[in-house]
Amino acid sequence: MAVATATPLVALAGNPNAGKSALFNRLTGGRARVANYPGLTVEREEGRVTLPVGGEIRLLDVPGTYSLAARSEDERIALLAVAGLPPLEVPDAVIVVVDGTQLARHLYLALQIIELDLPVVVAVNFADDLAKEGMELHSVELERHLGVPVIAISALSGQGMDELKRLVERVLAEPDSARPGPRWVAQDPTLLGWIDEVGRCVPEAWHRNNERRRRALALWAVLSLEPDDELHDVPADLRLAALSAHAAARAANRTLDEEIVRGRYDWIDQRADRFLRQRGQPRVSRSDQADRWLLHPALGFLLFAGLMVVVFQSLFTWADPMIGAIEVSFAWIGARVQELLPAGFLTDLLVEGVIAGVGGVLVFLPQILLLFFFIGLMEDTGYMARVAFIMDRLMRSVGLHGRAFVPMLSAYACAVPAVLSTRTMERQRDRFLTMMVLPLMTCSARLPVYGLLIAAFAAPNSEGSLTQGLLLVGMYVFGTVVALLAAAVLGRTVLKGKRVPLLLQMPPYRRPHLATVWRRMVLRAGIFVKQAGTVILLCSIGMWALLTFPKAERSPELTSAMAQVEAQLAAAPTPELEQQLVDLESSAAGEHLRNSYAGRFGRLLEPVIEPLGFDWKIGVGLVGAFAAREVFVSTMAVVYNVEAEADEENATLRERIREASWPDGRRVFTPLVCLSLMVFFALACQCMSTLAAVKRETNSWRWPAFLFVYNGALAWIASFAVFQGGRLLGFE
Repeated sequence: MAVATATPLVALAGNPNAGKSALFNRLTGGRARVANYPGLTVEREEGRVTLPVGGEIRLLDVPGTYSLAARSEDERIALLAVAGLPPLEVPDAVIVVVDGTQLARHLYLALQIIELDLPVVVAVNFADDLAKEGMELHSVELERHLGVPVIAISALSGQGMDELKRLVERVLAEPDSARPGPRWVAQDPTLLGWIDEVGRCVPEAWHRNNERRRRALALWAVLSLEPDDELHDVPADLRLAALSAHAAARAANRTLDEEIVRGRYDWIDQRADRFLRQRGQPRVSRSDQADRWLLHPALGFLLFAGLMVVVFQSLFTWADPMIGAIEVSFAWIGARVQELLPAGFLTDLLVEGVIAGVGGVLVFLPQILLLFFFIGLMEDTGYMARVAFIMDRLMRSVGLHGRAFVPMLSAYACAVPAVLSTRTMERQRDRFLTMMVLPLMTCSARLPVYGLLIAAFAAPNSEGSLTQGLLLVGMYVFGTVVALLAAAVLGRTVLKGKRVPLLLQMPPYRRPHLATVWRRMVLRAGIFVKQAGTVILLCSIGMWALLTFPKAERSPELTSAMAQVEAQLAAAPTPELEQQLVDLESSAAGEHLRNSYAGRFGRLLEPVIEPLGFDWKIGVGLVGAFAAREVFVSTMAVVYNVEAEADEENATLRERIREASWPDGRRVFTPLVCLSLMVFFALACQCMSTLAAVKRETNSWRWPAFLFVYNGALAWIASFAVFQGGRLLGFE
């Protein structure tokens, strides 16, 4: 049978954890590419599949969804892709992947897709697991009642792949054989009347003069459109018609949603025992046995906490060798470029702007890869649903979703991969709220700053060491508490929305498909480097320019002193003269920084930050810290004419900081100022990488701007309260 000349598009749809991604990977053999849906900012994965007779299809991996009814913009993507609503292409056929071990629940989505009057093939996955559980699938009976071709497969083992391809080939050649019309139809005339009233407002571009599609889309509108939904670009008259239908039903003491959903499930339940039959005595599944321990209110939480310790530790320590290798590699590249090219503007731009900027992006990759590897494992094994269930009560108490816990935990390592991991949350409001509080968690980039400031006023004796440890723990606790409080406030104000209960299907525990986990991990990392990395690189170059320009001449005194030392070194080199030259070069760097745009901006900031106990030099450090928080340490080293790379030199930096003073002789870095500065760093969003990642995930500058402003205002107020309150209490 010949397939049409134009390469057909086949959509691959299914519930989360139905094995859809594993099937996509199996069919495409890794020949997949990522691009955005036309007119949308959401990524789509599309691969090529060769059919038995030599033809080829484009296979589109549709986002996993429990039904086509959607109350968020992201969930609507599944409907757009399957139904082919504008601006997307109408698929020539749809493969619906259902989990054979949870057949009744997964057939709900299959019924909805069949109602859209598209050629459908139902692939019953995990057929091998059914046999292990003593269940028998009656494919012929299921096919007779659904009216579409049905095949039993195992995406993990590859069972049924050739038969599935032949079935798709047949359906593409004879599409009417897989378009039986709706299986469930409302029998109540009043209910049908309400649905048809809504159907009259479905745009013609959506239904294409197909009455079956019109009614199916009317059902979608009734189940999806509400006054507080997150859907955009829905015609106003369609929304009004759906809301009017709900109002009419309420006036008659009826609930439209309940009647439609119950009608479909009743159709399934009346036939379910014909599709699956038990062989022998039923037994408790392995998943149920495991859940007795893993979902236990106390033990389940402890086991999950232990697992998170492993993940947390890996993001801190396992990634460190790879992070170090990336840093060393880019330092080596920068050094080689500096040797090969003549000194000048272009060399400085390449080394300090481009190469350092790219290195600053790629240094996050090990953490991103590890994070998505663990998330992929938890999703593929079915454990991620249990995580959300376990943490939902705590998260819900502050307005967050249960799935917010994993991103918040990973933010202790780095907020950038944590922002990316919010993609596991279905609702836009929950994702945005989580992203708005992630920068408040104490990331690893703050540790060098805390270490410097704590060491500056806590002497390294036994008592001081205890104080240092308690202060460091206190900063972690402080950041976490503020993040939870901020979530509670934002969730009731800026991101106010109706609390949606956590509705989950607990999938059986399964062996993860490592190829699928690897593919997701690599694709997400590639997206970060390609898109967020562009913004980060531009910001890094901008920060380099602020710290580099204008190029001013050295003062005559400093130039003369350096010339004298260089002449003495040429005549009789000694270690003392070499150190003196290093000190003079550091002084030159400090002089240049004071006269740079960043230095001038620091002086301009001084009136604003002086009430917090900060001088203009700290202001320069705050400006430099926007490239990365840990840059504050190296910026302070330049400001105070010290290179802060070796341990001994760090000690010198601490000494210089302890000795720093205002023009009137008062110490700058008193214990109170250091505490005020640590509080500022704990709350301010001084990380261009995080802001770039938020911009990427929200597709708007509005949310990163809001994040920057509200974090900055919160940091200033808290730091002001600490410093001025401490002074009122008599502290220095």
